[in-house]
Amino acid sequence: MFASLHRGTSIIRNFSEAADPHSTIDCFRKLGVNISVSSDNQITVDGVGREGMEKPTEELDCGNSGTTMRLLSGIIAGSGISAQLTGDESLSSRTMRRVIDPLENMGANIEARKGDFAPLQISRNGVIAPLHFPLPIPSAQLKSCVLLAGLFGEGPTEVVETLPSRDHTERLLELPIKKENGTKVIQASQENSIPEQSYRIPNDFSSAAFWLTAGAIHPNAEIYLPGVGLNPSRTGALDILKEMGAEVMIENEHMEGNEPSGDLIVRSSKLQPTHITEEVIPNCIDEITILAMAMLYADGRSRVSGAEELRHKETDRLHALAHLLEKAGANFTEYEDGFVIEGNPDFVPNSAIYKSFHDHRIAMAAGVLSLMSTKESTIQNADCTGISYPGFWNDLEIVSDPK
Repeated sequence: MFASLHRGTSIIRNFSEAADPHSTIDCFRKLGVNISVSSDNQITVDGVGREGMEKPTEELDCGNSGTTMRLLSGIIAGSGISAQLTGDESLSSRTMRRVIDPLENMGANIEARKGDFAPLQISRNGVIAPLHFPLPIPSAQLKSCVLLAGLFGEGPTEVVETLPSRDHTERLLELPIKKENGTKVIQASQENSIPEQSYRIPNDFSSAAFWLTAGAIHPNAEIYLPGVGLNPSRTGALDILKEMGAEVMIENEHMEGNEPSGDLIVRSSKLQPTHITEEVIPNCIDEITILAMAMLYADGRSRVSGAEELRHKETDRLHALAHLLEKAGANFTEYEDGFVIEGNPDFVPNSAIYKSFHDHRIAMAAGVLSLMSTKESTIQNADCTGISYPGFWNDLEIVSDPK
């Protein structure tokens, strides 16, 4: 997205094979951006700048990617192009009200199914208006949507953040930031030049978290994870695992573009229980499902609270996680905003048939847990891992039988 808005060529290495970022490529090609993909996961983007995008002749299909739809909504609204954004059945069931409201306040016209859901028909009559926007929840997608729309405005749009959320957008776009009274104020306008986006993308921390947990809970494990992104706004799960006693080492710390990166090594560990609260949820929201597997092997009671947002992901993840835990034979209690797990270092999960609910993170958590069983388990619709991690099952096979 950012490379397309830069006027000039960007070369991005280590581009993911996952479905979500390729949905983004397809959308920007329909907006007139030339993007080529090589066999070694390198893409070349001939950016057209803020004024160079073309009105699409067909709908922009975001697939399963909420990030694509929410950020692209900001770009379309800001540019003044008329376009329709669609998604698959799962994405179309996720509310877009949070981005619709601020974009309409900036001057966009948005028609949504039942007022809240995709498809979204976005257009604009006048100029994009600057907005002072206190972020109502710590959401990087909402923050980025508003900032991207603001890049097209004459006056500065300001997003005010009181609780930290993932900061990739302001890092990569090098947006001006002010710290005021414990808050972070990020600005975006036409005055901000959009830098070239040529760099190697660090390996995804959210994907690495599954192996960090697998290595920590398995009685005889050592797993090496090279070149993982270590942006502190993304690595809440790493901090939690370390606090639980996970033996994780970081080596070769360095920068990839504006993003910190390093190699991770995890070994079998004795884990202690934890309580994950609302304040830290934004920085580990995508890792809660796999952290629950770590809690199963902690010596005592762990709790997650303030995580009601998980009910509005690809599926109701708290409900899906409860199904997984029940099938495994775990001792747990589900709450509206989280759960409690009674951990046991000697826990052996049942042989089970796990529903993935077509949710990649539920499927991968079930896969890691199945490693700990003494018998065979089945994960239904397991190919949904292709959304974020197409090679997961191959890597799981390597981990389970490294010879």
